[in-house]
Amino acid sequence: MTHPLRLVAVSGGMQRPSKSAALAEHLLSLIADALPVEPRLIELGTLAPRFAGAVWRSQLPVEVERELAAVEQADILIVTTPVYRGSYTGLFKHFFDFIDQDALVDTPILLAATGGSKRHALVIDHQLRPLFSFFQARTLPLGVYATDKDFVDHRPRDPALLQRAALAVERALPLIDLTRRAGAPRPEAMAAA
Repeated sequence: MTHPLRLVAVSGGMQRPSKSAALAEHLLSLIADALPVEPRLIELGTLAPRFAGAVWRSQLPVEVERELAAVEQADILIVTTPVYRGSYTGLFKHFFDFIDQDALVDTPILLAATGGSKRHALVIDHQLRPLFSFFQARTLPLGVYATDKDFVDHRPRDPALLQRAALAVERALPLIDLTRRAGAPRPEAMAAA
């Protein structure tokens, strides 16, 4: 019997409501509709005051440590960020600076971003993909980029965006399945061995 996959989404949005969080929730639901998962959404906007001033992981409060551990133990990761000055936000990067550099090896990661215009769509390939390549993660082939006009009442509504999100998940599923069948031991199983 296979266990539900731990599906964690990290939204780098700093505001509430957040388009990045809404996009993350939409992607979470698409994957949850296709696979047995334990979904979790981490919103950095609410978490930021607890880690923004920390330099070392040992300085972090337990609630931030809990979210970092959830990311490190994820079977599948979704990351979404608003585009800020041509890249992901500084607090988004600061959060991932605390992640152990070997924790995401081979973890499938679906990349997504939101921005004010289509001019920033390459943020996925020029900023996010290199960041997660450092972690040796498996960035999934199709990213999802959304502009402000793709949302109605802070929910993804544009048909082209919804189609792109569905296609990104459809193309991700075989790679997620390969990872699942590879049967990498879960961290708690390794600790018990």
